Amino acid sequence: MANIFSHAFALKLFAFSLTFWRGMVEYAHTIQQPIGFMKLALDAMGGDFAPQINIDGARLALQQLDSLEKLVLVGDEPTLRRACDASGFGANARMEILHAPEVVSMGESGLAAVRQKKNSSMSLAVDLVKNGECDAVVSAGNTGAAVAASTIKLRLLEGVERAGIVSPMPSVHGYVLVSDTGANPDAKPSHLVGYAVMSAMMARYIYNRPLPNVAVMSNGTEDCKGSDFSRETLRLLQTLNDKELLPFRFIGNCEGHDLFETELDVALTDGFTGNILLKSVEATAKAFSHWLKAGIKQSPVAMLGALAMRPVLRRIARSMSADAVGGCPLMGVNGVSIIAHGSASATAIFNACRMADGMLRHSVNDRIVESMAKINAELHAR
Repeated sequence: MANIFSHAFALKLFAFSLTFWRGMVEYAHTIQQPIGFMKLALDAMGGDFAPQINIDGARLALQQLDSLEKLVLVGDEPTLRRACDASGFGANARMEILHAPEVVSMGESGLAAVRQKKNSSMSLAVDLVKNGECDAVVSAGNTGAAVAASTIKLRLLEGVERAGIVSPMPSVHGYVLVSDTGANPDAKPSHLVGYAVMSAMMARYIYNRPLPNVAVMSNGTEDCKGSDFSRETLRLLQTLNDKELLPFRFIGNCEGHDLFETELDVALTDGFTGNILLKSVEATAKAFSHWLKAGIKQSPVAMLGALAMRPVLRRIARSMSADAVGGCPLMGVNGVSIIAHGSASATAIFNACRMADGMLRHSVNDRIVESMAKINAELHAR
């Protein structure tokens, strides 16, 4: 029985890894860029391990992204130059340093930090996009401050009511995009219509899903299930779907397990619920890793089996790591703003830059404005 279970588990792990890497290949296909078109601002003081991870991530981006015309490191200049020297990162014609004397800490109020620290690395990095000097900004700093700075300084795209964070989560079919995961905890049903469109555009152009499957998160798939908020969201999307105004396949409600087991591309929820979901999934993945390692160490046979499965286990670990995605776009702002995890590594920073790369190449914001114009015309006519 134990052998049967082990074989079945190994097959499931193998199938999952194949699906994940197929998704990564699809993602890679979408980011073949023309040379030298993107100007990127990097908040070099953001993150738990700043500035070193940002310096190392910037070096990877400059080495591997031909589309990167200019990368501006924003932060305390003496600190950044020492970090560059320590890592052997010499002068680069495509890299600049913009001095920012202030830093937003992780524990500060996001809105207050934006108002009070106008010369922080985060604020000045967003200013570069606002002023047209850069096309995108990446930060692993205080999420609340990143949301506030981007929303206040860049404003919203035409037709968008609220910005939302879109978080890609690995599933057995590749990735599912969950929105919102923290920008707007008190959302309205109309806000989720915008999140649906924005996430669907990301699924289509970044993750190569021509007609994304989109659903509203609920406690059951039946139309009668859910809260007043989720039912009203469902009704609104169904009405728009009946009039063929949605640029995606709307499939109704979804449950928690659907995120990981079905061919779902986008799951919609408010920022309060989405943030709890995101952090719960992250914690579950860490706990599973801990349990697996503890169990393997209890048996010599298990240790031999783990040795044989090491390549598969490593691929799965990478797929469950936030580093594989790099950063989550704050969708809906008039610019490209990528928010990386506070504990991001250099690889995560590079992948966040790559995410910005794809968003710009495919003009995702322009696609969002086009789709929202048709939907808003209907909503305002009611």
